[in-house]
Amino acid sequence: MKLPHGGDDGIPDDSHLREHRAGVDLQVRGNFLEMRRDLVRLPDGAPATREYVVHPGAVAIVPMLDDGRLVLERQFRYPVGKVLLEFPAGKIDPGESTFDTARRELLEETGYLAREWARAGVWHNAAAYSTEGIEIWFARGLSAGRQRLDAGEFIELCLMTEDELDAHAAAGRLSDMKTMIGLHWLQRWRAGHWALQWRTPDAPAPGIIGA
Repeated sequence: MKLPHGGDDGIPDDSHLREHRAGVDLQVRGNFLEMRRDLVRLPDGAPATREYVVHPGAVAIVPMLDDGRLVLERQFRYPVGKVLLEFPAGKIDPGESTFDTARRELLEETGYLAREWARAGVWHNAAAYSTEGIEIWFARGLSAGRQRLDAGEFIELCLMTEDELDAHAAAGRLSDMKTMIGLHWLQRWRAGHWALQWRTPDAPAPGIIGA
């Protein structure tokens, strides 16, 4: 199915689908999350409410060792009550660029520094009820160091080949969405179908990377 044609830039005209905020009914603030219930006007003019979480955004990193193995983490996630296998990730601090977040989180959670970086893109993992967008970066040319975990943070590192991680996904043992997306992008890049534009830490930030 083709998207409806929009203006000269080719962006579809979405005005017939858009909802407009008419007011805020509820707002609850936590340490870094907000819970909101907005009053909205639907495209046909009818009123409705939308409940959602306001999140500052996050970054996930796909760290690749020179021997081809991937650096992953095992971490207990309280909301689902399980230890999940994940790529390193963390929320964006105020005033911080996503690239700086990626470098900081990789160092803090794994102890690794990377010689080269590439930005894949942004994914909305729960768009129905959260503003969170997760930007995925790839890192290679890794050099090992010491983890710098925050107080109360417990992370177990594990090294795994791409095939081993794929086997976990095929067996239903990989439920973390950012890690599934990172694995998929990695596989498409390795196959030559999707592009990654690599940069060194001191190079100017690239634009959005296309396929």
